[in-house]
Amino acid sequence: MKQKIIDWLKTRIEEAGARGCVFGLSGGLDSAVVGILCKAAFPDNVLGLLMPCHSIESDIKHAQELAEKYSIPTKLIDLTPVQNEFYVQLEGKKYDSKAISLASANLRPRLRMISLYYHANKLNYLVVGTGNRSEAVMGYFTKYGDGGVDLLPLGSLLKSQVRQLAEELGVPRSIIDKAPSAGLWHGQTDEQEMGITYEVLDKIIAGLDSGQTKGLDARLVKKVQSKLAATEHKRSLPPVFKP
Repeated sequence: MKQKIIDWLKTRIEEAGARGCVFGLSGGLDSAVVGILCKAAFPDNVLGLLMPCHSIESDIKHAQELAEKYSIPTKLIDLTPVQNEFYVQLEGKKYDSKAISLASANLRPRLRMISLYYHANKLNYLVVGTGNRSEAVMGYFTKYGDGGVDLLPLGSLLKSQVRQLAEELGVPRSIIDKAPSAGLWHGQTDEQEMGITYEVLDKIIAGLDSGQTKGLDARLVKKVQSKLAATEHKRSLPPVFKP
């Protein structure tokens, strides 16, 4: 799987006439795997952006440790003051992290998307996303935020498969074992917000693929099916009116 993804990245980026790839390094599992694969595909033409925005320090520390281990060039862009000022312009009042809403939390991935494309345009790189299939099925990403990318090398892999790949690539245990989080607010975790663990979610997705959901929690199967239908717009191009 590792070499197939590396070859795929090389082909797609070269076909686009681009020189390399830029990606976000969050300190999480998916971004670690993507960073390592991109570095293997384009040893001299990669850039990992560390984009804290009211982030916890341990995430930045994990991202920096990974970048150092795999010799990934990085740039630190502190988006905290940008988001704070943007919020003031949007709401006419000072940003309050204790009164966070989904709308204000989604400013973070959208500001990160802008930062990634700025550097992609500047360097003639493509933006490589870190989303996986488990997240895609649940619509667990921000539209025009972390969903705004050029390539998704992990897009067909379930979270459990990404974890296996991380083990193969030698991702540090501190990253593999940490609770997956989109970093939308302090204490936020993927599984808590989705209301389902990745382990159960992956089993349900595999069951839906094969048409064999017997033995799975029927309530959760219905929940996943409902999410898949409700978030279809996030995985598709905008509808175009045809006269």
